Amino acid sequence: MLREFKAFIARGNVLDLAVAVIIGAAFAAIVSSLTDDVIMPVIGQLAGGLDFSSYFVRLGEVPANYAGSLTDYAALKKAGVPLLGYGAFLTALIKFVILAFIIFLLVKAANRAMGKRLDAEEATAEEILLLREIRDSLRR
Repeated sequence: MLREFKAFIARGNVLDLAVAVIIGAAFAAIVSSLTDDVIMPVIGQLAGGLDFSSYFVRLGEVPANYAGSLTDYAALKKAGVPLLGYGAFLTALIKFVILAFIIFLLVKAANRAMGKRLDAEEATAEEILLLREIRDSLRR
């Protein structure tokens, strides 16, 4: 069983997948930073505040024993106040769109590169076939 596991892990597809997951996680951190630290502050400034991710609408009453700020989204959420966190949702949506667009560009570039490589492989196969025909003609 251990030998089968080693063979499974040593296969290229599994290693490629592991590398892709690690790079994907690092890439997600970069996109999160881009969104949280660069894009959303600009959008928030245009919308009238600096932290757009904390925009919300309170849907219910605040507990009587709550002593925090009525404008602190995280504290209200922790206290169990029903909130419509449209700012947090919009931030997550923008992160998704950025990530999806970048993945689209990467897949598009990879497809273009793979297409060129396949064309080269097809040309090589045609050249081999032509050389075999020439060889066979010379033998005759």
